Amino acid sequence: MGLRQLMIDAWSWLNYKPVMAEAGRPGSRAFPELAKTWVPPQELRRLAAYKVLAAYDNNQAGQLAAAGGDESALERRELGDAANLVDTALGYLLGSEQKVVVEGAEHADEETPTPGAAEAAAVQDRLRKWADKELLTFRVQQAERAAVLLGDSVMVLAWNPEKQRPTLRVYDPGFFFPQWDDEDEDFPRRVHLAWELPADDDAGLKARVRRVTYELGPISEGGDGEDRPAAGGRQYPWEPGRTSNVTCYLTDAEWLLEDLKNGETLDQLPMDKAAYRVRPDGTELNRLDLMIDFVPVVHIANTIPDGGEHWGRSVLARVLQALDELAATDSDSSAASATTGTPIIGLAGARLPVDRATGKPQELQVKAGAVWQLGETGRMDALDTSPQLAELRARVDHLLERIAANSRVTAAGLGTLDATEVPSGYALKLALGPLDALIGMMRLAREHKYRLLFKMVQRLYQAGRAEGWTAGETLPARLAWAPHTPTDRAAVLEEVVQAYGAGVLSLETAVTMLLEAGYPIKDASQEVERIRAKAQQEAAVRMAEAAVRRGRDEEDEDQGEDGPGSAGSTTLVEKGSEREPVEASR
Repeated sequence: MGLRQLMIDAWSWLNYKPVMAEAGRPGSRAFPELAKTWVPPQELRRLAAYKVLAAYDNNQAGQLAAAGGDESALERRELGDAANLVDTALGYLLGSEQKVVVEGAEHADEETPTPGAAEAAAVQDRLRKWADKELLTFRVQQAERAAVLLGDSVMVLAWNPEKQRPTLRVYDPGFFFPQWDDEDEDFPRRVHLAWELPADDDAGLKARVRRVTYELGPISEGGDGEDRPAAGGRQYPWEPGRTSNVTCYLTDAEWLLEDLKNGETLDQLPMDKAAYRVRPDGTELNRLDLMIDFVPVVHIANTIPDGGEHWGRSVLARVLQALDELAATDSDSSAASATTGTPIIGLAGARLPVDRATGKPQELQVKAGAVWQLGETGRMDALDTSPQLAELRARVDHLLERIAANSRVTAAGLGTLDATEVPSGYALKLALGPLDALIGMMRLAREHKYRLLFKMVQRLYQAGRAEGWTAGETLPARLAWAPHTPTDRAAVLEEVVQAYGAGVLSLETAVTMLLEAGYPIKDASQEVERIRAKAQQEAAVRMAEAAVRRGRDEEDEDQGEDGPGSAGSTTLVEKGSEREPVEASR
């Protein structure tokens, strides 16, 4: 008996699945679409892993196991535990809201703003308007759910001349095929987005594959598609004074599947059989010069990849076998509950009713109100399966706790922790410690990618000569996340008041802390401006009141200069313990 092949890579945690056991053509039996000749062989394990994870998300893990040869898996009960784990982790990752923040913009409203603060505030305002128009929050949720579930997600930017702004689209990571010339490169110089288009008999269309390619290359002179360097190169608006001879080319073409032969994979498709797509203005998308020096594709990994890897890991990766155990236990529990609610009964000495038509004894049914006649030596025994049912339910709870712990979402994060078991808020914070570390790691893995996304947005605006976007260096912008767990707002408020009163925090930092703690502050800079305006108004009122008091005091002094004997003046005389005003003439 030969040894089973052992493979260790970014998807080794799926090797226990029969559909992933074959290293050469994984998933080819369960997923026939992966057997297409144009799919690169080195990408098959990644694509098969995406298919397996999608099956768990849609409660189809039993069907997947049946496709691998386990026919009994079709009876497996799946109650959405995998999808619940994904959605819970996604909710903690996103927080209550996300905002575009440009570094330095918070100082624009200060009495003495720092250099560049006004420009940063203007860019931040324009980026937030772009985010509203492009439904950035919606796109982020689309991309992040795919990243949390599958481990990867892809966002693509493109300049829209009609809308005069960059457009943002989210693609399935199974369509993403980067071409790495050097493993040490931070970003690929060539990227394919490819997927298969089914045949449409009504429209007379055959099955075909579409490939969209972004590629960095030398600027061609004359625009004939040949790589002849242009004289002098090109100066991009985000790098004034620097000449570059690199640009990004876009190619969008289709091939009929019947025209492809074995060995003609995605990166080797015959260009003489390609049908190029055409833009609405009539431009053929064949090595179209995009007038930018970067590939406008952002790959988001759910986790920080290992050294030499580029792909992330799903939140389900390390608990997938536990989810299988949970589904099997749920199925056993369902079967046990059937025999507990309607037990198996053995009768001895019973007089069974006879069917008059056939003359055979009728089958007895266990139901409310049933009466069975037993003889003198008759006996009825019922099979009690309630202890087994209780054990199965306890095992379900155990598996849920194991899944919560190993996924680092924690029982408190999943909402399965009994509130009476938490003695204090500090104990709850300790219980949420693994979740805090998980979300911190996931957000760290995305920090640079969203900075890159907003850098590309600014440069596309500059390349498109949009109004208000002048030439100059790109300002650093990031995506700010709201807190993923509830905070002690009263404690934060007390801390802010004491620190700001002691002069160790600026007003901008204090307001930012309140914003992050969950106070209903829409914009920190506007809130600072309102606070300062109110302070100035109160200071003006106090100055006016002080002026009125000074006027009254001066008036009293003028009246006192006439002396106690002057006409109409009054003096104070003591009478017991009281002082009464007495007219001076008395």
